[in-house]
Amino acid sequence: MKVILLHDVPNMGRKYDIKNVSDGYARNFLIPRKLAQIATTQSIQSIEKQKKQKEQEKEVQKDILGKNIETLENLTISVTEKASEKGHLFAGIDKEKISKILKEQKQIDIPVDIIELEKPIKEIGEYKIKVKDKEFLLVVSSQ
Repeated sequence: MKVILLHDVPNMGRKYDIKNVSDGYARNFLIPRKLAQIATTQSIQSIEKQKKQKEQEKEVQKDILGKNIETLENLTISVTEKASEKGHLFAGIDKEKISKILKEQKQIDIPVDIIELEKPIKEIGEYKIKVKDKEFLLVVSSQ
């Protein structure tokens, strides 16, 4: 039986793949768990449309991300955090917090996984943060 995978299935295939599987496996496992649907000409056409639409959305998101990364060039962001008298922050600033700060202060949406930071920032000072091949300056001061 030919089926179209609706989700990634380990050891079988990825979403939108058309696979030939045994009837029992399709009826008893894949279809009841909504992991696949029977491949008909209509369903294949609709899946192809969905595939193209997803690819177009990915391209748009990639372009937006590229523009967001370009805006980071020569950008300076100031952050005020609670710190000890010696300049040690009570709470470190990690990738997630940097992404959140960029979104709140500059309305720039940068995914956490492309921010390059070896370890969380734990002291007051100026830090160059790398995102892909661009850098921006993060100034951390105490309250």
